[in-house]
Amino acid sequence: MADRRLAVEAWESLFRAQHEILAEFAEDFSATELTQPEYDVLLTVTRGEDMSSRLRDVTANMLISQPSVSRLVDRMVARGLLTKCADPQDGRGAIVTATEKGARAFRVVATNHGRSIAERMSVLSEDELRTLLDLTRKLRGDRADQ
Repeated sequence: MADRRLAVEAWESLFRAQHEILAEFAEDFSATELTQPEYDVLLTVTRGEDMSSRLRDVTANMLISQPSVSRLVDRMVARGLLTKCADPQDGRGAIVTATEKGARAFRVVATNHGRSIAERMSVLSEDELRTLLDLTRKLRGDRADQ
């Protein structure tokens, strides 16, 4: 078992780094058509086949509750960023698809946001980035990617 003090110090440092970095990245969305949660939905959806994804897969990738994701998706449908239809393979589920308007808004934000991420992470070498990726996957219990 790890030294408790060291574990707490490492956790606090990770938590503070995440908080500071996310605050910086929030600026990427201040003058755009999308909010950060909308961007996160479109990130999952646009990566899917035909720019579509099951609603439950979108929910699994979000850090908010299922009812909150459903309300967010419904607002995005109303704004013309997504379409939503019944999942033919799961009668209780739904498929969401990025509209051209949604995909275009996503691409605009993704270009700038990707640049911000690359700039912020450039303080780390490629070896350090790989180590960070391995460590965060390990902390998340993501054994398949290790």
